[in-house]
Order: sequence, then structure tokens, then C-alpha cells
Amino acid sequence: MTAVTASVLGGSLLAASEAPFDRAFAGQHGAHLTAQFDAARTTAEQLSKSAHAAGVTAASGPFRTTTVDPHGGPEAGLPADVHLSPMTVVGRADPGGPVDDVTLVQGAWASGPGQVVLSTGYEIPGGRLGTVLRFPGLPGDPALSVVGFARSVSRTADAWVAPSQITSLTPPDGTGAGYQMLYRFTAADTTAQLADDRAAVRTATPAGALLGSQSWLVTRQGSDHNTALFVPFLIAFGLLGLLMSVLVVGNVVAGAVGAGTRRIGILKALGFTPARIVRSYMGQALIPAVVGVALGAVAGNALSVPVLSVTAEVYGTTTSGVAPWVDLSVIAGALGVVTVTAWAAALRAGRLRTVDALAVGRTPRPGRGRRAARLTARLHLPRPVGLGLAHAFARPARAAAMVAAVVFGTASTTFAVGMGSTLDWVQAAKNHGTADVVVHAYGPAPGPAHPGQPTGTPATGPAVIDPAVIDPAAITAVVNARPGVEKYYAVTDTDVTVAGVSGATTIFAFTGDASWAGYRMVSGTWFHHPGEAVAPATFLTAAGARIGDTVTVNARGKTVPVRIVGEVFDPHTQTDELLTDTATLDGAKLDTATLTGAKSDPHPASYYLKLKPGTDAADFIRRLDTALAPLGGSAESGRAQGSSDVILALDTLTGVLTLLLVSVACLGILNSVVLQTRERVRDIGIGKALGMTPRQTISMVLSSVTVIGLAGGAIGLPLGLALHHVTVPAMARSAGLRFPAPALDVYPDPELLALALGGPLIAVLGALLPAGWAARTRTATALRTE
Repeated sequence: MTAVTASVLGGSLLAASEAPFDRAFAGQHGAHLTAQFDAARTTAEQLSKSAHAAGVTAASGPFRTTTVDPHGGPEAGLPADVHLSPMTVVGRADPGGPVDDVTLVQGAWASGPGQVVLSTGYEIPGGRLGTVLRFPGLPGDPALSVVGFARSVSRTADAWVAPSQITSLTPPDGTGAGYQMLYRFTAADTTAQLADDRAAVRTATPAGALLGSQSWLVTRQGSDHNTALFVPFLIAFGLLGLLMSVLVVGNVVAGAVGAGTRRIGILKALGFTPARIVRSYMGQALIPAVVGVALGAVAGNALSVPVLSVTAEVYGTTTSGVAPWVDLSVIAGALGVVTVTAWAAALRAGRLRTVDALAVGRTPRPGRGRRAARLTARLHLPRPVGLGLAHAFARPARAAAMVAAVVFGTASTTFAVGMGSTLDWVQAAKNHGTADVVVHAYGPAPGPAHPGQPTGTPATGPAVIDPAVIDPAAITAVVNARPGVEKYYAVTDTDVTVAGVSGATTIFAFTGDASWAGYRMVSGTWFHHPGEAVAPATFLTAAGARIGDTVTVNARGKTVPVRIVGEVFDPHTQTDELLTDTATLDGAKLDTATLTGAKSDPHPASYYLKLKPGTDAADFIRRLDTALAPLGGSAESGRAQGSSDVILALDTLTGVLTLLLVSVACLGILNSVVLQTRERVRDIGIGKALGMTPRQTISMVLSSVTVIGLAGGAIGLPLGLALHHVTVPAMARSAGLRFPAPALDVYPDPELLALALGGPLIAVLGALLPAGWAARTRTATALRTE
């Protein structure tokens, strides 16, 4: 039952890892093109006719849209009036439809005024059902309560409200108001085909009405890049579950049939042929196996619901439950393993001569384990311990199966611990969490997450205020006037083109010394002078460049040569990016003593401050935030970081799967030790008659698995390390990245010692129950048991 449960989970992970975005996109009838229209240049009736444009097979909309600037508050776990990320809100009566069938993850759909459903991709600290978002810049200062969370595979909105609510969220002058149309086309598999589809939509709508559009190919690329990092990890766990299940099922059935050797001899004496004996034992094995498979399939499907939910969180998609072929494959595979194993074991016993089968019975073959018994007798060990150690060598095949179970359990635990440490390293690398205080000047338009952005801030950027009214010099003056600041730097991002690289490349420009920013370098060094830059492996691959090479950047109509001095580990949706000094784009070195950003375009979006030792961070942030509010800035703690939802989900998944695999390993040991103690029950009775105490009996049984546990741990530990060292680079390669040595060398020596002891621990845990049974068995009962 437990093996089948593990197999269903393992198979489900393998199935979920196969093109997760494509499956979710097909299941939700995702939009090939998400089009945004100007409400001042078209009407809903005109847009409805575009559903019949050339090549359109299905359409949803038009939906009224607006872009708003929500504020948090105590309900959201934020200080009062803290700006959140700009939010694209769509008025939609229900989540279903012919295109972009939105999946409600939690709560209910917005059905009236004062309600909002948030996209799972729009993050707010402490966001939960009942969180209140306020919009003080709009007439009447509307407030919306979060009633649900939903996921759109096409990323069509940050939030959804009832259609009647859109009016109250639109400024009186109509700024930001528009319509959204969602289309599916006959041909939309390439960029060229989508360009033709976009042209057909533009032709079918009033001139100038189409403001912009989002291609599903771009959305898929970003999703695949995010999920590729975790696919090898989940595949490895899925395979471990399947292999462990096959091992344990085979071990259980072979042991059970092998224990009936003497009974097989009796059947042969009564005239049973080997073929009839094989059929008999196959039937005996299949009866409990069918029950176990049925229970395991039910348990596996039940446990797969939260596991696949976690996987969907990791992949940013939706879960559709266990695929039917997974259930059918596991059920057929488990029964097949039982059948083949029972056939092989029964055939071997059935071919024995009748007298041999009767003579062997439950006892090992003569001579087996004798050398081990002689050796242990010479050791200065308590006699029960010596006897137990010798028992491990009496049944070599069974001992090998037990060692294999311990190997899998130890390897799984070692792999899980290492992956947890590596994922924590990835999270720390993404956080760049060295700043004590972060100052936000304004929120950029939706785009790639800022590389220095703390976890918990929205991926589209914090703070919301028109950048045209931002005065970076004034913000810098406020920061400079605050006592307690040791150093700081500013960051802005802008899209440029790079010779030889298709599409846009995002440059993150730093003003000030950012060498302490906490970026993890794969190779090379951090930039120190204008004209130098660092880049992730994805950009280096796209540009065909290496450290030391120079690439040509076209920024604001000016060609700038940039020399790559280092490779940085920076996993983001935007794969093509460069990190450099602001002066690199200005063509001349700026005064880094002040963060005026006078020549930067756009202005710095964020400032990162390190405080002097002894400074009260909470009081500093409160006073700085008050001073920045009139200037369109806000301050928050740079230390308010932690694991992202994806990392937390993976850690949870790792813990569940590891616990299950270790349980399967312990049950495999339990089965073997039960057979061993039942076979030796008469020996145990003799030992008790000679004065062996219950405590000595327990020590004898447990010592019989100690050598097996040590051997399994000694083999499983390096296997787990090897699996970790193979999987982590595979994760990096699938995402187009490279992990530096610190991401692989995550096992401190004390941890390795503890993991090595995990093998004996698994063995002892599996042997505890039969050891207790042996200790409780009365001497007379044991002696008359055959």
C-alpha cells in the first residue's frame, strides 16, 4: 500500500513536470493574444465584432480595465499608506469563458461592489482572504476586500472585480481606462504567425484603438524559464519513489514466498506439481497485493491533491489532479512486480526436491553465516549482540534487499537535505539581502523583477507615483540628512539592445558602490569602473560572449561598448540582462558621492541603505518614510526577507516526499526482520530457556540489522551526494544558468556524519516492532512453534 502510494506520487510528479505550461494553457483555453484597447477610441460593440476577424477561432470580452495604485495598511500587514505595486484590474462577471478560463485557487469570485479577486502572481506581504486594499487617489477613496485568489495561465490581469466596480476605480478624466480582448487563433505557434494575427485584429478595430498586446509565446517563455530550474529536482524525486516502490514490493513478495519453502515441500509430498505450486503461491501473493494496491491507489490520489497543488504553485500553473494513465500504470506495474516476483520465488522453491524442501524448511542453508558467527564469537561483545551480527549473513539475498532499502532511504534523505540547502542558497542569491533599508521612488511598469528587490515586494515593483514628478536630488538630500547611514547605492532599469542579441536586454544601472549588494558571483569579479558589467549565463549564451569580451550596447540612441568582467547568478524571467554602473550609459563617470541620477533616464527606482552599527532600524525607517512621503518615496526594511512561496512550497514537498520514502524503507526492513524473527522463533525460545532476558533479545534482533544499516548508510550517503551533484547542475542547465561551487558544497562535516548515521537509524526503526514481539514471546510458546 505504501509503495503504491509513493509510486502514484512519483508518477504524478513526473507527469506534472512534462511541459507544465503547455498543459495548463490547453486546459484553461489560454489566450494566444491579450489585447488592450483605448476606451476613448473604441466601443464595446466595435470590439465585439473583432471576434470575427480573420483567423480568430474564439474570443472573450470586451472587459473593462483600469490601472490603479492600491495602498496597503494594517489589514495587509503593512504600515498605513504604504504604496503597493501598480495593479491592472479587469471587470469580469465570472472566471469561465471560451478564452482564459481563470482557475479560482482560494475563496470565491467577486460578485458585487467592494470585492476583489487577486491573481496569485500579484504578491502583497501578508495577503490573505479579507485583506483590504485602499485607493485614496480615487473619488470616494474606495476600498476593496480580497474575497479570492485566482490563477490565469495567460497572465491577463493582476486582479478581477465585478464589472460594476470598474467605474469607481477609474479616475473622472478616464486616465488608465480601457478594454481587454482575449483571442485564440487558428495559427499562433510562431512570432510571425502572431504578428499576422495582431495585424488582423488591428484591421478589425478602429484606427489607433489598439494600445498594446501580449503574446502567449512570451508568457510561455517566462513560465518555462521559471519552472525549468525545478523540473530536474522533481523528476529525481519521482524516480526515487518509483524505484523504491519496485524494490520494496519485490522484497516483500520474495520474502513471503521464500518463507513457505517447507510448506512447498509438504505440498510436493502430497502430489502437487511445480506448476500448480507456482500458481498457488502467485494467487496467495496477489490476494493481499490487490488489497494493498487498491488502498495505495486511493491514498496516493488523496495525497496527490496537496502535492500537485504545491507543484502547481512551483510551476505557476493549475492542477488537474492525477492523470488517469498514472493510476493505471502504477496499478498494472505493482501487480506485475508482485506476479513476476512470486512466480520466480515459487518456481525456485517448487523445483527443489521434496526432501530438500522439507529439510530446509525455514532455516538457512548449512554453512551460511558460520564464518560470521565464528568471527563475532571472538569479538569482545555481549553474546546476544554477537549472535545478532552473525544473523545478518545467514540470508545473503534477504540482507542484500535490506541493504538496498536502507541505501534508498539514506540516499533520499541525503539528496533532500542537500536540495533544501541549495534552494536556500538560490533564495539568498535572489534576495541580495544585505541592505538594512530600501527606499522606493516609484513603481516601474510591469516587467522583470528588480534584481535587488526584497522577497515579499511585488514582482512588478513597489511604490506608485508618476516618475515625472520625482525629484531624485530631493530624495537623495533626505537620505543624506538622516544620521545613521553608513553607505548606499541606487538602481534603475531600462531596456536596451545589444549587438548580436535578439530582442530587448534589460540593463540594471547602479549609482554608487554596489559591491556590497550581496550578489552571488559564478566567476570573475563585480564591476568596479564605468564600462564594466556583469551578466548571468543566459545573456552570455545569447550574446556568445565570455568574461573579458566586449559587447556593444545601444542605449538611448548611443552606442556604448561594455566589457564583461564577471558572471552573476541572477535567475529572473528576463533572461537577457546586464548589471553595470550608471556612468556606463552616460559615457562619463558620475559623482558617486551623491545619488542624483541627473543623467539617468529613467530616474532611480530604488535606493539601498546600510546603517551604521547601533542604529535603531525601526525608528530610522519610520522617520525616513515620513520624510519621503511628500516626495513620492517610501522606506521599508531590507531585512524583511525570507523564502519565497515557491521555495517554501518546494521545501514542504521535499519534506513530505522524504518522509514517505524513509517510511517505505523502514517498512521494507520491518518485513524482512519479521520474516527473520519468525523463522528463528525456536532459536529465540532456546535462548530464552538458557536465560536470555527480553532486553538481550531486543539487542540481538536490533544488532542483526546494525551491520545492514551501516552498509546501507555507507553506500547511500555517496549515492545521495552524487544525485545532488548531478541534479543541481541539471537544474541550472535547464534554466540556462550555472551554479557556482558554494551552491553544490552545502554539506558541512557534522551534517555528513549525521546523514551517515541515518542508515543505522532507518534499520533500527524498521526492526523495533519485531524485536519487541520477540522479547514478549513466552519461552514455551517459542519452543513448540515450528
